Amino acid sequence: MIDLKSLTIKEARKKLDEKEFSAVELAQAYLDEIKKKNKELNAYLEVFDDVLQQAKVADAMIAKGELKALTGIPIAIKDNILIKGRIASSASKILENYVASYDATVIAKLKEQGAVFLGRTNMDEFALGGSTENSAYGVTKNPHDTARVSGGTSGGSAASVASDMSLCALGSDTGGSIREPSAFCGVVGLKPTYGAVSRSGLMAATSSFDCIGPITKTVEDAQIIFDAIKGEDKLDSTSHFSQGRSLRKEGKRIGVPWDLINQEGIDPKVKENFQQAVKNLESLGYEIKDIKLPNCLALYYIINFAEVSTNLARFDGVRYGAHKDGKNLLGDYLLSRGTGFGKESRRRILLGAYVLSAGYYDAYYGKAQKVREALKQEFKELFSTIDLILTPTSPIPAWKIGEKSDPLSMYLVDIFTCTANIVGVPAISLPSGFMDIESLPAQAGKKLPLGIQFMAPHGGEESLFDVGKKFEGDFLG
Repeated sequence: MIDLKSLTIKEARKKLDEKEFSAVELAQAYLDEIKKKNKELNAYLEVFDDVLQQAKVADAMIAKGELKALTGIPIAIKDNILIKGRIASSASKILENYVASYDATVIAKLKEQGAVFLGRTNMDEFALGGSTENSAYGVTKNPHDTARVSGGTSGGSAASVASDMSLCALGSDTGGSIREPSAFCGVVGLKPTYGAVSRSGLMAATSSFDCIGPITKTVEDAQIIFDAIKGEDKLDSTSHFSQGRSLRKEGKRIGVPWDLINQEGIDPKVKENFQQAVKNLESLGYEIKDIKLPNCLALYYIINFAEVSTNLARFDGVRYGAHKDGKNLLGDYLLSRGTGFGKESRRRILLGAYVLSAGYYDAYYGKAQKVREALKQEFKELFSTIDLILTPTSPIPAWKIGEKSDPLSMYLVDIFTCTANIVGVPAISLPSGFMDIESLPAQAGKKLPLGIQFMAPHGGEESLFDVGKKFEGDFLG
């Protein structure tokens, strides 16, 4: 019997290599968990029918001594990352039966490693939202409390790891879409430096923000996957090779934007948990420095709406995906897009078209890009005096399904995560404890995970892994 609850990639690698269990046995253990749990949680949209065959190939690699970090490691893939010959719907009806014609670069790298793909995970449609409630195929429930959301947009990926239905997963992050569900589900989520991981084969939401990254149980596991998928790619002109940056030798300074954290709208228990995390870091020898950070939500959403509107213009039902016949070509477009896109996608298409329209472009999108450049310079100066920035990952814990019907209230949850995407720096969410649920007697004993977020300078993933492992060791110890 394989203990999936405590299993990590590092431990699985050791046990596979020492023949304690085979890749087929490991894959079967996860398939058994999926069979037991996925019907209720809805983390997977599809479990692949060749999982065990993939595992046999991995076992053959191991037998030949062709060992790589992820050979035989079962991984779940978010539904907006292309795998050749597989459906990739981005959790949308408009791409319900779209079959990918090529592998995303990250998938090609994982195939070369001999990883085993378990299936494609649920998400907010086209990675627009923050709860996976915007999926055309139903919400993904939080493994810690099935009355609550798993977060988004990579909710299926985070829930699959948290519920032991996968050992690890890939997600995508546009404004917190890896980090927020990781915090809600009690796992580790890394958003790399923009361009550190190729976006080729990732369905675009906001092209200048989007990043592919890992969701895992431990910081070390996140590092293993990041090392496997990072690197420059000729298929993505924004990708680059980065040597990384470690913490400065003369000190370990962490900046905390207390003015942003102490404002209204932050759950008191989130603040309390965060303050304890700060104390823990101080006890580990880190210097905490008060810094100022602006609220970047308005800036983020203007750029997000504009780029989403442009990117989703390609989905019209003509070349691929769902198609509806109208009286003429315009009728085809109206029917295909009107029935194919969900409410949140339509909302952002409309708002994006507005901020890009004649007479409003300079007032909104043009001005937002100027502010973005100023913010990048501000962060560059800030990181000349500190090594890391620390915040809660989310201002609130996972909410009840259906509780945030007002889209604005959901947008506000991105207050701590969206800044890293705007300026392109790496960020990681780490589990930082739990809060009790006190609302109903039936929920007595249930606890909701909470998370903290570190941001580092461009190429500073090594700094995130370093502080993450130390915090994780202190937190678990």
